[in-house]
Amino acid sequence: MDLSIDPQETKAILTSFIKTYVENAGNNSVVLGLSGGVDSAVVALLCKEALGAKNVQCVFMPDETTPPTDTKHEQLLVKTFHLHCTEINIAPFVHSFQALHQRLRRMTIANIKPRVRMILLYEIANETGSIICGTSNKSEMLVGYFTKYGDGGVDFQPIGDLYKTQVCQLAHFLKIPKPIITKPPTAGLWLGQTDEKELKMNYSTLDKILYGLELKLKDVEIQREAGVTQTQVERIRTMRVKSQHKRRTPMIPKLGIRTPGIDWRSPVQEG
Repeated sequence: MDLSIDPQETKAILTSFIKTYVENAGNNSVVLGLSGGVDSAVVALLCKEALGAKNVQCVFMPDETTPPTDTKHEQLLVKTFHLHCTEINIAPFVHSFQALHQRLRRMTIANIKPRVRMILLYEIANETGSIICGTSNKSEMLVGYFTKYGDGGVDFQPIGDLYKTQVCQLAHFLKIPKPIITKPPTAGLWLGQTDEKELKMNYSTLDKILYGLELKLKDVEIQREAGVTQTQVERIRTMRVKSQHKRRTPMIPKLGIRTPGIDWRSPVQEG
């Protein structure tokens, strides 16, 4: 199962998309969260290429559970690629929500963090007349591995049609430092948290399953190509189905002739 991309062509398509989308939105600048991970690094460099460094405002938003390597790699990215980046520690904001209830579940706290980051990004965007550029990849989006109205609360997602393994291919082409590309992906939501622990599967395997589902292959073919069991295929399929509410606007019951989000859709941007 071949998920290889032409990185040069992919870069050209995505930089053109970013430039066109931002211009058609009546803007010339973007704000994005820089985490120290490979996804946000790739997006930051694509935006810099498309819009120029002065029109890309990165924001690093750590808290107590942010891995030290993420801080180190965020600084490495900023220094290596001359990015404009502001740091805001979100711990005080997160604690203010925890004060409403003394014993919040770990996942509740984990979801507060990206929602706080979303609010801060939009505050900066509003003040600077910018729009928010998302950094989620296709693998995360398809299985719902993101926080609704958190890291999913953005204006556009330039790498949303690239699987995680394809993002890494593009990262190598962009000459992003290897330690950033190869380290275990984590959102830093709690100490020791990693994406692949939560997904119970590495991204290489996940991407093969998702790609097989995208191609509408038979389950037996996906099992053979990805080296997985039927149970694993079914689990990923179920995750995709159950998370569809995260990938669409809230459902509206149809009453009128044309209904928002159903058969009265937003104009498609041209360019």
